[in-house]
Amino acid sequence: MSLIFNADEILAIAEQIERNGVMFYNKAAGRFDSADTKRKFHDLAAMEAAHEKTFADMRRSLAEKGTAAAAFDPNGEAEMYLAQFADGRVFDLKADPAALLAAASSAQEVLRAAINLEKDSVVFYVGIKALVPESLGKHAVQRIIDEEMTHIALLGRELAALG
Repeated sequence: MSLIFNADEILAIAEQIERNGVMFYNKAAGRFDSADTKRKFHDLAAMEAAHEKTFADMRRSLAEKGTAAAAFDPNGEAEMYLAQFADGRVFDLKADPAALLAAASSAQEVLRAAINLEKDSVVFYVGIKALVPESLGKHAVQRIIDEEMTHIALLGRELAALG
């Protein structure tokens, strides 16, 4: 059986990924004494929180339009597959972000780790996008990909600015 996902399922995971990003950046801010570095990481956390809200708004909008209706999946295989994929194949939504920070001793290393997380999320969304039909919100998944690519560019600029 071919698996089909809807944008509502993808957006729910996107919201969790963004919540994890908020935790990651807030914990990163706590690791540094420099007020400027703390501010940069708190700003990045605020950006992630704004994206979580964006994804939640997208999810509500799709539901209001009736676009987020679930695909026929009587055995719940699509949902189980999506959960397995997100829970460890690309990233672990339940992992404590502090674990990723343990090996990072500089702001540059934290930014490199953040870029890798953003890349992983893009890979996840690109893979899932192929499984979401147009009628179930494929365009919303593309918006997520676009947002995450913007994050990578921003983090790259921050990293370059630090030298």
